[in-house]
Amino acid sequence: MRVLVTGAAGFVGSHLVPALAARGATPLATDREELDTTDPEALDAALARERPDAVVHLAAVSSVAAAAREPALAFRVNFLGARALLAAVARRAPRARVLLIGSGECYGALPTGAPPASESAPLRPGSPYAHTKAAADLLGAAWAARGLDVVRVRAFNHTGPGQSDAFVLAGFARQLVEIELHVSEPVLSTGNLESTRDFLDVRDVVEAYARLLDSRAPAAAYNVASGIGVRVGELLERLMRQMGVRAELRVEPARWRPADRSVGDARRLREATGWAPRIPLEQTLASVAEDWRRRLSAS
Repeated sequence: MRVLVTGAAGFVGSHLVPALAARGATPLATDREELDTTDPEALDAALARERPDAVVHLAAVSSVAAAAREPALAFRVNFLGARALLAAVARRAPRARVLLIGSGECYGALPTGAPPASESAPLRPGSPYAHTKAAADLLGAAWAARGLDVVRVRAFNHTGPGQSDAFVLAGFARQLVEIELHVSEPVLSTGNLESTRDFLDVRDVVEAYARLLDSRAPAAAYNVASGIGVRVGELLERLMRQMGVRAELRVEPARWRPADRSVGDARRLREATGWAPRIPLEQTLASVAEDWRRRLSAS
């Protein structure tokens, strides 16, 4: 299988490309310097040249905070880019399966006591990032109704080696390693620690994506989630305990968001593909900490 991966040099792409190769696929990796996914002509040329059997569309403004700072850019990349890609696939590779990578953020905050969100839950985006991803998801559904083989993926929070410190657990790990290396005072900047999140290891996430490339999985919307919510403050405490580093916690206004709850139900994915998360959270936290030790020791 020839798989065109947009945004391949990003966090998830750097894990997905080797995972696809290990499964015997031929990943055709592109990044923004090579392919502007908002440019219809460039997309047409790339699809005509590469003749992919499948496309995994990762290219995005993937940070909630970055999208809030530049909503017009997020709209252009996340929605208009998805629109241009789907139209180009319809013209140049109409039999290709498209994995349109979205987000569990599309469901918005779950009420207290509500069960994990299933794919039938209404989309209630609450941020510029979530709005752009929800709009792209709905557009993917419209193309699927016209016969394009579109799988809409709603991935909940994931982390692992290589993630930017703009994301919560990687940001905590970087600060703790800086304290550990005595390059920073033992003070850790946080946002709201009362939010609840459904966290996965990125390596489990790319396994889900790889399985969804199999045409035996029906073209539909799929959550990629553990179904288990953990308070962000508890995740930080577990990370500090595992690393053996303590710090004074200081809330930084720029990082603060109202507390909310985001947990997904992935039964549809499990029934269609047999997927289940396999990497324990403690192993994920250890790999994130070790990744930052390597990065900061080398700098």
